[in-house]
Amino acid sequence: MEKLVVIPTYNEKENISAILHAIFDLQQEFHVIVIDDGSPDDTAQVVKDLQSKFPGQLFIDERKGKQGLGTAYIHGFKWAITKGYQFIFEMDADFSHNPNDLPRLYHACKNGGADVAIGSRYVKTGGVVNWPWDRVVLSKGASLYTRLITWMPVKDPTAGFVCYKKDVLETINLDEIVFVGYAFQIEMKFAAWKLHFKLKEVPIIFRDRTLGVSKMNKGIVKEGILGVLKLRWHSWFTNYRKRVKNIENAELNPLPENKVVAESK
Repeated sequence: MEKLVVIPTYNEKENISAILHAIFDLQQEFHVIVIDDGSPDDTAQVVKDLQSKFPGQLFIDERKGKQGLGTAYIHGFKWAITKGYQFIFEMDADFSHNPNDLPRLYHACKNGGADVAIGSRYVKTGGVVNWPWDRVVLSKGASLYTRLITWMPVKDPTAGFVCYKKDVLETINLDEIVFVGYAFQIEMKFAAWKLHFKLKEVPIIFRDRTLGVSKMNKGIVKEGILGVLKLRWHSWFTNYRKRVKNIENAELNPLPENKVVAESK
């Protein structure tokens, strides 16, 4: 068992079967765990019905109530670590992230020297399709704001299509990751960067969902704005690195000057 994709779901019945088939059709030994937060549209049942078709490859963990994106991913990360997976992926269920890019993220970590491979919309040859102009402005503005406040040199810090080496998730104290919305994505990258892991941005084309309903809301935006300020505060005035480090003797793989590498297609 080497590669696990963690997919959080809430009311993704319209997408989940197709995205799972697309991943398994790659035939590259990706396993998937779906973390479902009690979807009232029976998303979980769709996954269960598919488990007999993909035995030993497809797993599901059902939680009661909508507990947030960040807690779902952390739940999946911990499960992956206990099962011994070496490369753990974050991915949306709605085809915003192209399953065909999974091998590219994997090879960036497996063979390309990255500890964290980020599917990036905002590096050269990356991009966004079918987003309204105000959503593009909001996303790019959030990325610029995050870079200015945290000094973290990642062009797409809110990206949710990511591959982590197991060592990264074992080294980060996942219980100290406090944000649950899109700020979670920022904090995970910030923690890995602060712990001197090597981050690499891999260009992707992000496509807006065509089925289902976006989970974006004002609360998520507010958490992102305030969360970035909190990260900067903790970095300046507390020992953030010590707080988020889980394993005292972990073998870190530092990148000189904390630089982030961008990769072309």
